[in-house]
Amino acid sequence: MTTKRTNAATAPTPATLPRKAHGVDAGGKARNLARLKRIEGQLRGIQKMVEEDRYCADILTQISAAHEALRGVGRELMKNHLKHCAAAALKGTDAQAEAMHEELLALMYRHAR
Repeated sequence: MTTKRTNAATAPTPATLPRKAHGVDAGGKARNLARLKRIEGQLRGIQKMVEEDRYCADILTQISAAHEALRGVGRELMKNHLKHCAAAALKGTDAQAEAMHEELLALMYRHAR
């Protein structure tokens, strides 16, 4: 039996470990998964429209609908993030609160388009 050894350079750090949500609303998760499956179907439909040389305006309309559906998932995820993940960090240490503050600002600027 061999054991795998890691050195300090390759050992996982808290920054490289996958993060998990602090709390997930079961209903919200189910809604998001259902939305994502519908979006997956929409994207396959758009791909087929392109393959079939469908009218550009019709394809653009479907792309717009897929964008809005993704924004809906994003809103649900942001709601969960604020309610659980951010709330936990803001109640934590000063360093955790500051890191969450910076994360929330970055998220707002990135997604406020």
